[in-house]
Amino acid sequence: MELKLLTAADVTPPLSVIAVSKLAGVSLTVESTLTSSSPPVLVLPDGLKLRGTNVLLRYLGRTTTIPSLYQGDAFEIGQIDEWLDYAPIFSSGSEYEGACKYVDGYLLQRTFLVGHSLSIADMAVWSYLAGAGKRWESLMKSKKYQNLVRWYNMISSEHAAVLDEIIATYTKKKDLGKSISTKTKESEQHINKQIVNGNVNENGKVASRPEVDLPDAEMGKVCLRFAPEPSGYLHIGHSKAALMNQYFAQRYNGKVIVRFDDTNPSKESSEFVDNLLIDIKTLGINYEKVTYTSDYFPQLMEMAEKLMREGKAYIDDTPREQMQKERMDGIDSKCRNNSLGENIKLWKEMIAGSERGLQCCLRGKLDMQDPNKSLRDPVYYRCNPIPHHRIGSKYKIYPTYDFACPFVDSVEGITHALRSSEYHDRNAQYYRIQEDMGLRKVHIYEFSRLNMVYTLLSKRKLLWFVQNGKVDGWDDARFPTVQGIVRRGLQIEALIQFILEQGASKNLNLMEWDKLWNINKKIIDPVCPRHTAVVEEGRVLLTLLDGPEHPFVRVIPKHKKYEGAGEKATTFTKKIWIEQTDAKCISANEEITLMDWGNAIVKEIKKDSDGTVTELTGVLHLQGSVKTTKLKLTWLPEINELVPLTLVEFGYLITKKKVEEDEDFVDVVNTETKKEIAAVGDSNMRNLKLGDILQLERKGYFRCDAPFVRPSKPIVLYAIPDGRQTATK
Repeated sequence: MELKLLTAADVTPPLSVIAVSKLAGVSLTVESTLTSSSPPVLVLPDGLKLRGTNVLLRYLGRTTTIPSLYQGDAFEIGQIDEWLDYAPIFSSGSEYEGACKYVDGYLLQRTFLVGHSLSIADMAVWSYLAGAGKRWESLMKSKKYQNLVRWYNMISSEHAAVLDEIIATYTKKKDLGKSISTKTKESEQHINKQIVNGNVNENGKVASRPEVDLPDAEMGKVCLRFAPEPSGYLHIGHSKAALMNQYFAQRYNGKVIVRFDDTNPSKESSEFVDNLLIDIKTLGINYEKVTYTSDYFPQLMEMAEKLMREGKAYIDDTPREQMQKERMDGIDSKCRNNSLGENIKLWKEMIAGSERGLQCCLRGKLDMQDPNKSLRDPVYYRCNPIPHHRIGSKYKIYPTYDFACPFVDSVEGITHALRSSEYHDRNAQYYRIQEDMGLRKVHIYEFSRLNMVYTLLSKRKLLWFVQNGKVDGWDDARFPTVQGIVRRGLQIEALIQFILEQGASKNLNLMEWDKLWNINKKIIDPVCPRHTAVVEEGRVLLTLLDGPEHPFVRVIPKHKKYEGAGEKATTFTKKIWIEQTDAKCISANEEITLMDWGNAIVKEIKKDSDGTVTELTGVLHLQGSVKTTKLKLTWLPEINELVPLTLVEFGYLITKKKVEEDEDFVDVVNTETKKEIAAVGDSNMRNLKLGDILQLERKGYFRCDAPFVRPSKPIVLYAIPDGRQTATK
C-alpha cells in the first residue's frame, strides 16, 4: 500500500505517523504542500483523504499487520486514545517536565504504555520526546526520569533501524536516541522487513526463525480460533497455541475467536472456564468473542441425523475394546450395514440415555481399510448421563471432538485452524468429515507442540498431581500453568517473547526452562529493588568493638543503577548478623567487606565443639579498599525491626527430562520438590506487596507470595530461577 503524507513546509512532519508507517512496512511519501495552520493529511491510494495526526495514527494502527499497534479490548483501545490526546502536552514548554514526571511515574512497573506490546500510544509519546532535540537529550543525561529513559531507550533500540533514520532525517539530531551502530542501507531495509514480520529479538537483532505464511490467507479476512477444552487451567503449551493464533490474526489484520470445546461433561467445569478466561487475559490475547461448542449441540444433532439418513454414519453397539481391535485390524463392524430404521431407533435410545442407549455410539462410515487408521469409522457421538456444567441434564449424548470441531470451525467462519503437529494423522479425517457434511473447507495449519524438559503438559496428568495432593492447586508455582509460572515470578513479557521467538516452526522441540528464565532475568534485573536477608539457622553475631555506640540510619537506593526502585533505610549498629556459611569462611585477622558499609577486620572467632561459629569480634576499617578483600558479605543490624521470612525453593515435579509415551509418569514423580528456609530480612521488606519482585543480595531473585501481616507470620518469598541455577531434580 502506497500512501502520501502532506505537511506544511515550515512545520516538522508528524514523526509518529512516519514512524508507525515505516514500522508497518507502509510506503509513505512526504510532501510539503500545506499551509502552516493545516493539520497533516494522509492521501490514500484511491484519492480519499484523512486529516489530523491522531486520526492518521489510528488508521495506520488498524490497517497494519504488526502486533497490537491499535488492537485490544475496549478498555485498552480507550487507554490508547487517552495517550494520543495526552501526548501533545510534551510540545508545551511550560508543561514539558511535568509531563515527563507523570509518564515516568506511570512507567515505574510497566514495559509499555498500554498492555504488553508496542502501540501507537508509545510511538506518539516517543515521537514528541525524540522531536524535542537537545531538551530531551539533556534530560536523559540528568537521570531525573529513569523509567521514562529506560522505556525510550528500549523502543529506540528494538526499532533502531527505522527510528534512527527518522531522527536523522527529520530532527537533524543523528545521535539522539541511537543505541546501535548505523546500518548500511541494504541492512536497514532487511531489518525493517524483519521488524514488520515480528522477527526481531530483545537485543534488536534479527531472530533466526523463518517467516511463514498461512495458505490462501487474504488480508483482513483471516478468522482463527483458540479452542481450549475446559478441563484444566491454561498451561505453557496452550500459551503457544493462543499466541500463535494472535500472531497470525494481527499479521493478516484478522480476528481470533475463543471457543470452549465443552463436549465432555465428565472432565469439564465452570471453574476451568472462568480461569481459562483469566489466563487468556493475562496473556494479552485480543479476541473477537467467546463461543462454546455446546452452543451448537442442536445443529450437531441435526447433522448427525442427516449423515445417518445419507448412509454416512451408523449406530454401533460393539463393546469398546472389541471396537478398538477391529479398527486396528481393519475389520468392518457387524453394525456397519444396519438399516436406517434400526439406526434411528438406537439413536433415540441414545438420546434418552436408556440402558440400551448407553451401550451404543454413533460412528462415521468412512473406510475401515484405509491405511490412515483415523479414517476407520471414527466415533461421532457417545452417551454420557453426567450433567453438563453449562446446560445441565438437557442432553445425554455428546459429540466427540473429531465430529464437532470440523463442523463448528466451518459454520463459525474459521478460515484457518491452527493445531499442533501431533494431530497430523487426523487431518485427513477432519477434511473428510467436512466433505461428508457438505461444509466449507477450513485450512489446517500445523505448528510444533511446545514441550519443556522435566515437565508434564497432559491435563490428565496434571490433574493427578492436584487430586493426590502433590501440589497445592492448579496455580501451584511448580506447575507449568500460566497461573503457576506467574506465581513463580515469570513476567508475561518473557513468556510472550520466548514463544514468539520459536515462531510457527513445525520442528518438534524439547525446550529448556533455562532459556525462558534467562529472558525473564533480563526483564526484572534492571528494575527490581535489592534487599538483604540472613538465613536464620546458625546466624552469627559479629560485634564491632569500635562500631557506633548509638544506632544510626542512612537512606540508600534500593537499586544503585535504577532510581525508580526507590530508597530504603539501613540501620548501622555495633552488633550485626551474618550467615553461618559466611562466618565459616572467615579467618582470624582477615579483612572483609560489609556490603553498603565498608571494610572490617575480624579479630576473634569462637566456635563450639562441632566447629560451628558461635561469635565473631572485629573492628571497622572503613578506609580499607573493597578491591583487596576476598569476602564481600551481606549483613543485618541487631534490631527488633527485622522481619521473619520463609524462602521457598522449588524443584521439578518429575525426575526425568522426557517421559516417553509408554512410560508411567508416576514412576518418575519427584518426592522432594519444595524446600523452605527460615530467614530474617531488613525492615524495609514490611512494605512488600503480593506479587512484588525483588532481589535478595547474593541470594537471587524472589517474588512475594505472602506479604507482611504481623511479626509472628513470616513473609513468604518464592525463589525465581535466573537461567543459571539448576532446580532440584
